[in-house]
Amino acid sequence: MKLNNEDIIVKPIITEKSADSRSASVYTFQVNPIATKIDIKRAVEGLFNVDVIDVNTINVKGKTRRLGRSIGKTSRWKKAYVKIKEGQKIDLIEGAMQ
Repeated sequence: MKLNNEDIIVKPIITEKSADSRSASVYTFQVNPIATKIDIKRAVEGLFNVDVIDVNTINVKGKTRRLGRSIGKTSRWKKAYVKIKEGQKIDLIEGAMQ
């Protein structure tokens, strides 16, 4: 199944931890669970016009949640840590943190 760049990158993850890692040119994204590292690299390079050096991915398991007597689970999802070339930045995410 061929995915578009917009289908691969779901949203950027903006937390304190991801803001600290941005000083090392590492950005965090929620990505489509079926996307590979190569797909993620091409999508970030295509969408943000940066050079990607490395991509690390994590499959985040859903947590068990309880509401009254009923028990459910949150959705599982995939997280990607993308390291870009030194000196480059993704303006979209940098602007959201200001």
